[in-house]
Amino acid sequence: MHINLDGRHFLVTGGGRGIGKAIVQQLLFSGASVSFTYNQGREIAEKYLQELSVEFPDKIALYHADIQDEEQSKLLIETIEKSSLGPLYGLINNAGITADAPFFSMTHAMWRDVINTNLNGTYFLSKAVIKSFIRKKNSKIINISSVSGVRGAVGQANYGASKAAIISLTKTLALEFAKFNMQVNAVAPGFIDTEMVAQMNEQDKKKIDQMIPMKRMGMPQEVADMVTFLCSEKSNYVTGQTFVIDGGLTL
Repeated sequence: MHINLDGRHFLVTGGGRGIGKAIVQQLLFSGASVSFTYNQGREIAEKYLQELSVEFPDKIALYHADIQDEEQSKLLIETIEKSSLGPLYGLINNAGITADAPFFSMTHAMWRDVINTNLNGTYFLSKAVIKSFIRKKNSKIINISSVSGVRGAVGQANYGASKAAIISLTKTLALEFAKFNMQVNAVAPGFIDTEMVAQMNEQDKKKIDQMIPMKRMGMPQEVADMVTFLCSEKSNYVTGQTFVIDGGLTL
């Protein structure tokens, strides 16, 4: 399926590594202009920007933002909307963190930081774009959830709660803004072979593979392909849905 995103400008939060990195690249390959953010990992994000700028010199921009901060989120959107890349057509809420621990030993700070980043960050940025998006035909919001928000995950009470709430938020926004021809969808990845997984030992990787019916982890590109479809006009009649990409893990 050929997807053409020429003339479209998207914001990808947390786009300097992992799934976000693959989404940024795939959107660019499909013709879009892309702004992406980082909070930590400045050197990694700037290196990625330099790499992409060789092939896409006038279609890529990088911003630092702490999406836990509502004022920073508002300012980020205001700045991006006035940039040379043009007004935003879509938002991919990808940035997120984990702070795993058994519930008995999970601290308030661990709970707060994960909820503030994953859930509140999604809320702040969605709120910041919504007025301009409802004036545009078929604008898009894609929220990156997780299979941890679809089923329970030991040690992830905070993360799972944030990702389940994102699914509910997605459905609510889809209902409220469908009349404005705006589509809001979620993608819930399972185990994806990112930089974090690369640090695991081979024994643990094999255990994960055995848990998955397809006997392998997903690739970031496979998530990016779904996100790119949801960013395109081919998804104009799709809204309020959660697309699970997990090799059958939640079946």
